Amino acid sequence: MKIENHQNTKIVATLGPASVSVNMLTKLIQEGVDVFRLNFSHGSIDEHKETIDKILKLRKKYGVHIGILADLQGPKLRVGKIKDNKLELKKGDVVTFVNKMCVGTMSKIYMSYKYFARDVKVGEKVLVDDGKLMFEVVNTDKKSIVKLKVLFGGILSSNKGVNLPQTKISLPCLTKKDLADLKFVLTQPVNWIALSFVRSADDIKDLRKRIKKAGKLIKIIAKIEKPEAVKKISSIIKATDAIMVARGDLGVEVPMEQVPSIQKNIIQRCIQKGKPVIVATQMMDSMVTNPNPTRAEVTDVANAVLDGTDAVMLSAETSVGNHPHLVVRAMNKIIGEAEKHYEIQSKRPKPNPKSDTFLSDIMCYNAARVAMVIKAKGIASLTVSGYTAFKISSFRPNCPVYMFSSSQDMLCTLNLVWGVRGYHYDKFTTTDGTIEDVIQILKKDRKLRKGDKLVNTGSMPIQKRFRTNMMKVTVVE
Repeated sequence: MKIENHQNTKIVATLGPASVSVNMLTKLIQEGVDVFRLNFSHGSIDEHKETIDKILKLRKKYGVHIGILADLQGPKLRVGKIKDNKLELKKGDVVTFVNKMCVGTMSKIYMSYKYFARDVKVGEKVLVDDGKLMFEVVNTDKKSIVKLKVLFGGILSSNKGVNLPQTKISLPCLTKKDLADLKFVLTQPVNWIALSFVRSADDIKDLRKRIKKAGKLIKIIAKIEKPEAVKKISSIIKATDAIMVARGDLGVEVPMEQVPSIQKNIIQRCIQKGKPVIVATQMMDSMVTNPNPTRAEVTDVANAVLDGTDAVMLSAETSVGNHPHLVVRAMNKIIGEAEKHYEIQSKRPKPNPKSDTFLSDIMCYNAARVAMVIKAKGIASLTVSGYTAFKISSFRPNCPVYMFSSSQDMLCTLNLVWGVRGYHYDKFTTTDGTIEDVIQILKKDRKLRKGDKLVNTGSMPIQKRFRTNMMKVTVVE
């Protein structure tokens, strides 16, 4: 299979009715998708299982390390069914939200959040349908009934999402639906789990305990969608494996004009801490129906690349859009052009002498520096846990990072990480022998040729599989 990517910035594509056929999945891989996202807000477990099986077959058939990301829905709040699926609300109208199922009318509208009346306070804002409708709480009985005044009206239809930007909700991060979905996910060869509506590091720790109890090594992505998460971003980054800047709900929960600076800040923090970061939502939204993106969308994708994000994500564009593979092709072209002008926007992370991993980190840091000075064609290393790949990537070297591992799951996990390309390798003989094997594999794959310089990192003795403690420069013969 001829794959058109090999950019440093990775592409995550959400799967849905428009993209789950084997033919379309194959096209998406060819056009440059690195990770497939399964959105558990939609579709049944059986449908997701069928999709995973298709991806696994394509991995095996074409020898690709496509990652799988399971995105849990989280405590998504919604109104219920609306009579005739249409309720016209005007500024100044007063409506009543209740926690008992009913068909919505002007007299009462069902709200899925059981503790809504208890948690909201008079004067707080309530946003519906991605902020298209805005209400203000005028009264709550603290049990089951809340009266709301319409500040910005419009048409309310069934099952629209609700955001409470000023309310501290008491729902757990993992709902009953999430726990059922998680039980399934933990039986599958999934590489990443995205946790929605994260509010603190404790949410990450709870999920990690559940993953560990199941005996899995799946890594966690914290989705930043709540004001609480923005305020606690340092501790969340420390607790998680990766971050997603989920701009859809984030742009409703915080003032929209703050989203660009929040995005840039999170990207830089993640680079400094060696944690992958994804920028998501509405990146190429017009291409759900149109054959080409708007110039604003082109600039949005390019700016995320220039800021140093590990990955950019497509949602409706590939899940329900008219031409998913054309969206990926367009995004891949934008990434390629933007990367010609990419320079790390802040100082590269400096290894911390007080860290338990300092000696390994300093090797990774110097591998990136040496590669830049000698104009190396790549940095190659072996990894078990993926740590070395994350760390070298965070230094944003100006050459590809080739990671070799005996674990196919780890190689698929690393497909999300900036600049990293994975190769299966399970010999582990001597250090010199392994370096020679690596060079031959890269030569065969036309990544290296005679006279090229390669920076190798590894651990000695190789059989012990210690953390990275060695660096060597090799001139390809």
